[in-house]
Amino acid sequence: MPAAPTVRRRMLGSELRRIREGLNLKADEVASRLGWHPSKVSRLETGRYGVRGTEVGKLLDVYEVADPETREALSTLAREDKRRVWWQPYSDVISQRYASFISFEAEAVSVRNFEASLIPGLLQTADYARALIRQLRPEASPDVVSALVDVRLARQNATLQREDPLKLWAIVDEAVLRRVVGSRAVMAKQLHQLVTRSKDPHVTLQVVPFEAGAHPGVLGSFVVLEFPVRNDLDVVYTETLTSSLYLERDEDVSTYNQAFDRLRAAALDVVPSRRLIAQIAKDLE
Repeated sequence: MPAAPTVRRRMLGSELRRIREGLNLKADEVASRLGWHPSKVSRLETGRYGVRGTEVGKLLDVYEVADPETREALSTLAREDKRRVWWQPYSDVISQRYASFISFEAEAVSVRNFEASLIPGLLQTADYARALIRQLRPEASPDVVSALVDVRLARQNATLQREDPLKLWAIVDEAVLRRVVGSRAVMAKQLHQLVTRSKDPHVTLQVVPFEAGAHPGVLGSFVVLEFPVRNDLDVVYTETLTSSLYLERDEDVSTYNQAFDRLRAAALDVVPSRRLIAQIAKDLE
């Protein structure tokens, strides 16, 4: 499986494009000056083509960027894009689209996640994840199922347990809590973990109760990923059985952010949400 495109590559390409456009230079003109193929600059700017630090230096020379901090920051993005990523050993069991999502999630500083049907992946227990994967991937061997559970737990560790933890704001429909996945015991344990994780300072968890009626989330789950750069690099991720979609246009991101804000307003506050989760867990025991 080819390596998933990384957010670093995307960030680097976006910044180089901004610099070039600020100088009113055309991509093919820059490529001509450097003796590159005419399409190379465009592919680099869209993140479809990796670039070495020396090539970044040549581009910055053409753009007459002399600031040492800017040059070092962009060269560092190019170097770090070549790093071996933690999920590489699992490349034989995870799909390309899953690897792409993990790559984006690993670079995000915050995630806003609404789930209509399932516990958010970053908050799942191993037993819940195993039961879920067995249902979604009935053809998978026990070894593959175990590997996919390992990936789920490694994702949690790589985002929520890192030195600067990802800020996770998760909102779930009440149906998520009442849908028994695996068994009553598995579900009760999962809900107790939700209560525990909801007390982490970098995790916010809310529940949209049935009493809220229709809400923006009835149309499906979604994730908004925010990165440590300009707002125009935020990404919305949605998924179906056979495909996934990344939305980056300002108007699309704005629509989903507004939907999330409306979900926040419809949901119970954090403490009442925690009480509801604990009560449902108790009912399952």
